[in-house]
Amino acid sequence: MTTVFVLAGSLLLYKMIGAMGVSLFATWLASARAALATMFLFTAVSHFAPMRKDLIAMVPPSFPRPDILVFVTGIAELAGAVGLMYPPTRFWAACGLIALLLAMFPANVSAAKRRVQLRGRTVTPLWLRIPMQVLFIAWALAVR
Repeated sequence: MTTVFVLAGSLLLYKMIGAMGVSLFATWLASARAALATMFLFTAVSHFAPMRKDLIAMVPPSFPRPDILVFVTGIAELAGAVGLMYPPTRFWAACGLIALLLAMFPANVSAAKRRVQLRGRTVTPLWLRIPMQVLFIAWALAVR
């Protein structure tokens, strides 16, 4: 749920900065793109921080080398976030992030069913996770 707050909060922040005359954030689309990049930078950092252990626990037990999967998905999130902000790679970055969201969804389902803990709290339940995933995918489609 924190990711939704990061997404919405950064959207408003970038739009306010744009209203103050910073041309990079002059439009809602540009601000929305930067907000999505910010959200993915935020989530990517957790793949390399103390929360890494919790993310490894989210990976379904049947998947091999969850530590490598968490590392690779963190790198992919970083690359996608940067790629969104660079016009020649924007489309492919958005497509890659959508593919990543779809690929990671089984881990979210598994974690919710197993009631895995993230920072001491149970992961987002599926009834909320599914609409969040749809929001993130729709947002990526909108800013590509």
